[in-house]
Amino acid sequence: MPRAALGPALVVTIANPAPVGAATYGGQCGSGYGKVNEAAIPGGTVFLTYNNANGKNCVVVVRSGPGARMSMDAALKQSGGTSWQTDPGDFTEYAGPVYLSAAGQCVDWGGKIGDDWVVRNGTNCG
Repeated sequence: MPRAALGPALVVTIANPAPVGAATYGGQCGSGYGKVNEAAIPGGTVFLTYNNANGKNCVVVVRSGPGARMSMDAALKQSGGTSWQTDPGDFTEYAGPVYLSAAGQCVDWGGKIGDDWVVRNGTNCG
């Protein structure tokens, strides 16, 4: 029995793109700070870090990739407190770092890229 001629095979590849806003922490808080939490934001990621040696938290907002200057902010405060530590401005890569001594305390933290904010309240206690 003759075989039917087949055309070229069609191969479809589906890429798994990185989540919207994904960025990596690059040590912007300095030596001794390790990442303890993160939150995605359109265009980047907000990172909360902690230094066991000095008991300080640090927040930095990192864009997914460098670009034109745009409004950004990094924010950090002790939960229940009223005074935010912030670093507002127009940046090309990241906002912050902002630091807070909060060993044994819960913190509120977040950041902004463009008009988008993300805030986490009462986390990383103790």
